[in-house]
Amino acid sequence: MTDRPRQLSQALAGRYRVERELGAGGMATVYLAHDLRHQRDVAMKVLHPDLGAALGGERFLAEIRTTARLQHPHILPLLDSGDAGDGLLYYVMPYVRGETLRARLDRERQLPVEDAVRLAREVASALDYAHREGVVHRDIKPENILLQDGNALVADFGIALAVQSAGGPRMTQTGLSLGTPQYMSPEQAMGERTIDARSDLYALAAVTYEMLVGEAPFTGPSAQAIVARVLTEEPRSIAAQRKAVADHIDLAVRRALEKLPADRFESAKAFADALVNPSATTSLPQRGGVRPAATRRSPLTVPLLGAIALLATGVAAWALMRTPTTSRDVGLSPTAPMELNSWPRTFSVAHDGSFIVYVARAGESTQLWWQSLRSGEARAIAGTEGAVGVPHLSPDDQRVAFAARGELRIVGVAGGATKTIAKTQISHGGTWISDRQLFLDDEDGRLLRWIDPESGPGRTDSVQLCINAQPFAGRQALCGGASSKVAYVSDPGACSEFCVYAEG
Repeated sequence: MTDRPRQLSQALAGRYRVERELGAGGMATVYLAHDLRHQRDVAMKVLHPDLGAALGGERFLAEIRTTARLQHPHILPLLDSGDAGDGLLYYVMPYVRGETLRARLDRERQLPVEDAVRLAREVASALDYAHREGVVHRDIKPENILLQDGNALVADFGIALAVQSAGGPRMTQTGLSLGTPQYMSPEQAMGERTIDARSDLYALAAVTYEMLVGEAPFTGPSAQAIVARVLTEEPRSIAAQRKAVADHIDLAVRRALEKLPADRFESAKAFADALVNPSATTSLPQRGGVRPAATRRSPLTVPLLGAIALLATGVAAWALMRTPTTSRDVGLSPTAPMELNSWPRTFSVAHDGSFIVYVARAGESTQLWWQSLRSGEARAIAGTEGAVGVPHLSPDDQRVAFAARGELRIVGVAGGATKTIAKTQISHGGTWISDRQLFLDDEDGRLLRWIDPESGPGRTDSVQLCINAQPFAGRQALCGGASSKVAYVSDPGACSEFCVYAEG
């Protein structure tokens, strides 16, 4: 027996005997324990000591007791809670001899449509009941959905809220982020203080999406990359990826995944009803090119249409900042579709509006392509295999900087030798300020960098999150946010860290 179970057993002698560890997560470690009074096995979750110390026992236990009243067939009840000393705060639930939804997804990846819809409706039933009782879960994910005899049981109801309410400002000291990026609503990802039932609805829709598709609607190599996609992208159509999924299910899930809470269903019950009632979605907006089954476009045409729409938006934005010119329709080469899976924008327009450079899908890899916006001529740019993110054109439009395989590289737009100037991770935005200075965000928006194309890395400033960064006023930067919000970052000399201000 390790020290921790022994310590718990000694502190809780006469009540529980802690047998062994079952698993660990971001907030707590789970142990199999035996309830000595009732002679039954239970699951005991013990908050990590640093978190427990930051919260304080009395406040946390007072908050968690408000969730003990929840009684529902699809909610795992709270049996007990307490303080075992030395910051070891615990709560006790029934031990379910089954598996989590995460374990089943890891094994099967995609569930039968009927199973996915049934489980989603069972979780929705639990959420609807809890919401009417004034309790928001805040951390719906496959790991918190247990399967007992094939039926869903939602665990950890109210725990995230109890942690946040008890911790207050001290939560920042623990480095803990409440919520899981793949299932976190945009408003939760943006750090909104007031989170309501519609945030749970978003998370359940993300879980439902994963049950049907095999992955969450937004994924990425890091938490920051996932949050960036949550804030800036739309989920791909489920029906376009899996023909067995009816259009009304696809529409219901994606309505629940809307960026704005006001655009989602009014309740978890309404979402559950829409999953099984085709007529409930007839009035929903047609998102992302999804149409009724009789006229649904093939999966191959959807990315191309999206690329053309994105390209048109970029050209329109360019035109607003320059002298008016004659507009024309632009189509991309069918052999080099724009790569849209992971980035808010993957192209740059020449300063004179004559061409674009964009990241194209090339088999199993990617590559930069050049395309004239006048003649339609298109060609690959040699030496740019593996390009990702946003390409940055030089002020004279003769060179392009791009990220590939962990490096920032420069190559001539007409081709030629490729030069590596710096290490880089993931950049969502930036610009080539002058012949001697590149500005970009890096590490999924966690760094702002100024780099000399000739001599390499220069100044680097840490920020909380800055997506699609654009420089202005010297040492400041514009950052894209959720919906229509824009944040700007002030001079670091004005405060101990970068100060971020949001504007609608």
